[in-house]
Amino acid sequence: MSDQSADIIDLLAGITPSSELAAVRAQRTQARENAQLSFTALLEPEQPGDFSLAERYAIAAFVAQLHGFPEAAEFYADLLGDEDSQLAAQIAAAAADVVAAGAGRGPVGAYREPDLASEGTHAAVWRPDADAAERLGAHLAAGLAHAHALVFRPREARPEWLAALVAAGWSADAIVSLSQLVSFLAFQLRLAWGLRVLGGSADAFKPASAAAPASDAAGEVPDPALDSAIDPAPANLPDLVTAYPELARPDRFTQQGLGWVPWLAPVAEAELTATQLDALIQPERAKMPYFRLLARDPAALKARTLTDLDIFFNVTDGIGRAERELAATAASRHNGCVFCASVHSAAATRESGRAETVQRLLDAGVGADLGDPVWNAVVASSVALTDTPLRFGQEDIVRLREVGLGDAEIVDVISGAAFFNWANRLMLSLGEPEVPARRARA
Repeated sequence: MSDQSADIIDLLAGITPSSELAAVRAQRTQARENAQLSFTALLEPEQPGDFSLAERYAIAAFVAQLHGFPEAAEFYADLLGDEDSQLAAQIAAAAADVVAAGAGRGPVGAYREPDLASEGTHAAVWRPDADAAERLGAHLAAGLAHAHALVFRPREARPEWLAALVAAGWSADAIVSLSQLVSFLAFQLRLAWGLRVLGGSADAFKPASAAAPASDAAGEVPDPALDSAIDPAPANLPDLVTAYPELARPDRFTQQGLGWVPWLAPVAEAELTATQLDALIQPERAKMPYFRLLARDPAALKARTLTDLDIFFNVTDGIGRAERELAATAASRHNGCVFCASVHSAAATRESGRAETVQRLLDAGVGADLGDPVWNAVVASSVALTDTPLRFGQEDIVRLREVGLGDAEIVDVISGAAFFNWANRLMLSLGEPEVPARRARA
């Protein structure tokens, strides 16, 4: 078990209580406290159910190693080693196998949306080999394969991914917790790494494999022949998993509002418990399938929601709302989350009044010149932070400082981009977007 008195992000970032960065983090108290509560809810819950503590630590150790963050990899390996030293060695071997297989760079993969097919990149599929799977057990082996896919190729998520978990014995509640755990780690590791870079202590450990963006990697070039279309009616899905043969799907990134449908059954609105209703924070979210699905793990949902609200709406002594939404949009564009990009690009437009500039980011991609040094710096830094292994470095801090941002504003950019590496993976791996019926008929 971890030291309950230690703030994990501060620990991983090398932040001391008396430092300037500690004071900056204290300006976002809800985000800081609830990121810690997310760790507790997902790594050390009082009732882990059929997703054991050892398996949770194993997934975390694996994901940390995939990100190329030595301090985090050591931290989670130690937690796992205290629980099961033999399993810790197996997880280290699995992470090494990912690198050896050339399956360790992201975000990559084909898009679901047909108009984005030309942007698709080849993505290596990894899963434990037969011998490793036998040692790990089918349940954990499937969890590791799912974690790898979520880390590196979230935009390729399909209902079949969840079917594979169900076949290995994962329940709907456990699948939600697994998705939350991997997605939370994508946030936690990026936030801690970004803070570590800002504090000046990360460059010496920057992995050589992170020197180039994912889209520039050898063998990972756009391929117009990639089939990006989601199978509307995949065969042999278990009862727990739902596909939508007649769904009106978006073709591209858009600022227009989209719906979202879940591949797993949400908690029925009438069956939400008092704990689940409390976890929603905002009562109107009881009408939304996404939040009712996440309510299967209410402690994780509540902590995540409060983290989200503080990062994006607490503007005291920080960067503006428009730039936070821009960071979210850039991360979503790079990961390939059309739903998240629609919500937060529209918010960036609403906060800035710059609809054409925001649309340029959606249409031309994260390399587009937005005609504004601050916006270009926010996008470039958000993209660097979104790549895996972690690529964000001192050059990104310099770029942000050169356009006039101070530490508190830079932390807001880092936090916004990091958080959407959490949000994107949940939205992409648990369901898919739909065009509202009124527009689909037009």
